[in-house]
Amino acid sequence: MKDTTRRIFIIRTVAGGSAVLALPELARAAPPRVEESDETAKALGYLHDTSKVDKKRFPKHSPTQRCTNCSFFQGSSTDEWGGCAMFGRKQIAGPGWCNAWAAKPA
Repeated sequence: MKDTTRRIFIIRTVAGGSAVLALPELARAAPPRVEESDETAKALGYLHDTSKVDKKRFPKHSPTQRCTNCSFFQGSSTDEWGGCAMFGRKQIAGPGWCNAWAAKPA
């Protein structure tokens, strides 16, 4: 049997504790991004770029309407990607647009 010194015990305890504290960070992965081909995205007419919206299909669309200024967007106005209440846990593009767009309250 090996004789464990206090120094070895402390080193192993600190190393083990650090590993345990790091696990939540490692387990936290970036949420998936919405693809324009997703069923929900198709149903809402979602596009990653608001300038590519079909004006005939969505006549009420305005080029100033972006996901970042929609009330459903969960992020800041400068975020490239953020959450959206319409898409659950998936991320949407900040400069994107969908037919559920609603102006953020001032």
